[in-house]
Amino acid sequence: MPLKVLILGANGFIGSSLTSAILKQKDWEVYGMDIGSHKLTDSLGNPRFTFVEGDITINREWIEYHVKKCDAVIPLVAIANPVQYVKDPLRVFELDFEANLDIVRKCAKYKKRIIFPSTSEVYGMCPDAELDEATSTMVYGPIERQRWIYASSKQLLDRVIYAYGVRDNVDYTLFRPFNWIGPQLDNVMEPKEGSSRLFTQFISNVIFKKPLQLVDGGKQSRSFTFIDDGVDALLRIIENKDGKASRQIFNIGNPGNDVSVADLAKLIITAFKDYPDYAEHVKAAKVVKVSSGTYFGKYYQDIQKRVPSINNIKKQLGWKPKVNLKTAIKLTLDYHLAHKDYSLE
Repeated sequence: MPLKVLILGANGFIGSSLTSAILKQKDWEVYGMDIGSHKLTDSLGNPRFTFVEGDITINREWIEYHVKKCDAVIPLVAIANPVQYVKDPLRVFELDFEANLDIVRKCAKYKKRIIFPSTSEVYGMCPDAELDEATSTMVYGPIERQRWIYASSKQLLDRVIYAYGVRDNVDYTLFRPFNWIGPQLDNVMEPKEGSSRLFTQFISNVIFKKPLQLVDGGKQSRSFTFIDDGVDALLRIIENKDGKASRQIFNIGNPGNDVSVADLAKLIITAFKDYPDYAEHVKAAKVVKVSSGTYFGKYYQDIQKRVPSINNIKKQLGWKPKVNLKTAIKLTLDYHLAHKDYSLE
């Protein structure tokens, strides 16, 4: 029997890419829910994909029925943008923690496998040179730094799911994406500062001839991971060959793509040089420094370095990332600049 996979948040960045990959590469059936479907255009006609437009906080009966029916549940609904952690922390808590806790409890009730998106943010300001799932500490700032509500919500769910595994033998995998990037991460054609995450914000700023703002000088570094590499890891986790992914926590990132924010801005501007339509945009592109207080407000606190150890997923599932940062930027630009639906100024 083909696996039945329930993806909540199927229209998101990860959800839409994962749905597409499953339908192309596997014989599994996918049941998806989200509040929109614009990223799922290529998947919607597939007979193995059942999609319903809905909200996880409202359509609870549909979710319960499908949790019961499916083999694996992947709840991908969350607010994952630092601007929102600072501006609307209670909304982050209500969706990322409370709404997802309800789904986790349903999985426990029906003894269903849960594949849950933790986050690289759970490590907080841990000083380890490489962040390890089993040994790294989780270091957060004071309560007034509201940006930590996202990491705290995710960390507590990690602990709840782990406890269900210990007490009730619930089968789970927790995966921690490290700055996944690629086509459809955010809408790069949205000119508003703060509407996107860092990677897409920089692309958008070049397109709209706005300065690329380096928060606190852009000395912080991140390990950017291309979406296809991330999805490859998820397919292995769902498949769970020989049970190797069961009750495991996996960092999914690319330590080879560790780069400072300032260098990322340079790489993105340079990448635009390959697109003649954007020659004027490249000339206009400039980088400016801005304080985190000005950009994010007083409730923000930053993480200086975030490099994953990926030894566990290599050992258990034989996974390693393949796409370097320059290629990831090029593939993202190829997609978005081919799909632009506005006229160049």
